[in-house]
Amino acid sequence: MDLFVFSTSGPDVARLVGGGAAGAVIDWERRGKARRQLGEDTQINHDTPRDLRAVRSATAARVVCRVNPVGRWTAAEVGRAVALGADEVLVPMLRRPDEIAHVVDLAAGRCGVAAMVETQDAVEAVDALVARPLARVYVGLNDLRIDRAARTGRPAGLFEPMVDGTVEHVRARVAAAGHPFGVAGLTRPDAGDPVPSALLMAEMDRLGVDFTFLRRSFHADTADRDPAAEIGRIHAALALAGTRDARRRTEDRAAFARAVAACAPVAVPAPVPA
Repeated sequence: MDLFVFSTSGPDVARLVGGGAAGAVIDWERRGKARRQLGEDTQINHDTPRDLRAVRSATAARVVCRVNPVGRWTAAEVGRAVALGADEVLVPMLRRPDEIAHVVDLAAGRCGVAAMVETQDAVEAVDALVARPLARVYVGLNDLRIDRAARTGRPAGLFEPMVDGTVEHVRARVAAAGHPFGVAGLTRPDAGDPVPSALLMAEMDRLGVDFTFLRRSFHADTADRDPAAEIGRIHAALALAGTRDARRRTEDRAAFARAVAACAPVAVPAPVPA
């Protein structure tokens, strides 16, 4: 499984790639994000074109630039990312197939285009989304949770799509189209909250996940360790997960579902009128 790191530090990226990371992500997405994620425990990065240039100069590994959701600014962002050496642009918050088609046309073969499925609209339109030539497709669980909660009016759990069949459905459509598939994020094998990394790795192996990101907590979880060595431990744990027999896979799937259920949000009852 390819591991990508969000980082603006050229030296850090070079060390992590040396330890087994597949590449780096520079994050330009911020338009509307603070409003969309208000009150959520999420992270908004403020990476710049200068950061992309620095990381590109530090590594020959794959460099992905996440741009803003599609809008009148997209042509300029794609052009700048290409000029600064991005191998791919990663497009968030897709809702309609014509949005990813527009970015593919803008890229015109100068770089790869990767799609994020992180709205219910994108889930429902996945067949049309993946019909385009894409570098990869990633299910973004945080924004999908927020989008679903806004639609239904009930709190949604982060990992619910991994147990209710949503991720499995998207994975099947992405695989049928021949694109690499990603979901969730990883940290040390012996860490992970609220769902242990070991169980998440087991489920990702069962799903046939091709790539993922090192999650925000990876940096905190490795603060007193060698992060590059920890990437090797993640790869070793993933390889071990791939050796499980059918019985163990079934047991781990059930344990993952229990862990997800245990951290499910509880709806707060509406106040009773006086």
